[in-house]
Amino acid sequence: MEAHGGGLRRILLLAFCVAGIWSAYIYQGVLQENVSTKRFGPNGERFEQLAFLNLAQSVVCLVWSFIMIKIWSSGNSGGAPWWSYWSAGITNTIGPAMGIEALKYISYPAQVLAKSSKMIPVMLMGTLVYGIRYSLPEYICTFLVAGGVSTFALLKTSSKTISKLAHPNAPLGYGLCFLNLAFDGFTNATQDSIKGRYPKTSAWGIMLGMNLWGTIYNFIYMFGWPHASGFEAVRFCKQYPEAAWDIFLYCCCGAVGQNFIFLTISRFGSLANTTITTTRKFVSIVISSVLSGNPLSTKQWGCVFMVFSGLSYQIYLKWEKLQRLQKKRKAM
Repeated sequence: MEAHGGGLRRILLLAFCVAGIWSAYIYQGVLQENVSTKRFGPNGERFEQLAFLNLAQSVVCLVWSFIMIKIWSSGNSGGAPWWSYWSAGITNTIGPAMGIEALKYISYPAQVLAKSSKMIPVMLMGTLVYGIRYSLPEYICTFLVAGGVSTFALLKTSSKTISKLAHPNAPLGYGLCFLNLAFDGFTNATQDSIKGRYPKTSAWGIMLGMNLWGTIYNFIYMFGWPHASGFEAVRFCKQYPEAAWDIFLYCCCGAVGQNFIFLTISRFGSLANTTITTTRKFVSIVISSVLSGNPLSTKQWGCVFMVFSGLSYQIYLKWEKLQRLQKKRKAM
């Protein structure tokens, strides 16, 4: 009975994590799309300073992680010093800024789909730079994702979707997304290196260090000179409080979503987290298409399923590898 009760609690906790990640990030996606495409006021002004979202997100997550450390920290030392995050902070500032900026040029579903193809630059760099050889199933995953994203990009976007974009330009939009992925790859590698050098570093410590430098770099970029774009962003938010409210909720969703991601990884592992976040992206595309007025053609939906088939197959391969490793450990 105890084992049954423990299993039930574990299932309920997993369901809680899924609900938390889905609700936080799906709603954040709705807010992000709303801020980037909505016209405010009688003159139909757009919020053009989308990089301001990164500054606001960094500030909120910095404060949030500081509070969490104060509440939950056991006082253990040995974590990574704050200055060790300076280089990862640069790429973590530039990468997401490019991803958000892409929404001026391509639709939200296109952006989500492009950013789901993280494996492509990873495998490309691994093959060309480090001479890594991948298995046939891994190449099949990459082919499905790359083929789906590239075909989606080549297909004609509906006039209704194009009319919502500030500056429609598909090559520039997709280019920004792939640069976002490249910078994210460096950020993740640097974070892993820091975690390896300072194994006692907590998830909250990483979040604090990354967002501290993110706040510094974004603040310099947004307010570092007299006519910097941050001043215009503040003016816009003062003139249109609903935009400021959407930005604040966007930041809160990001902070709450981080909580659920850390909880999922600590209790169920990174594979479970990858599965949840991947399915969340698919649901985000569906919601954007149905509720936000970004209709997709039958061929575009085919591309979406092609990409997520590749991602699902990749998750299955990771699960198989994990099962083999567990069997080896038991045999030893």
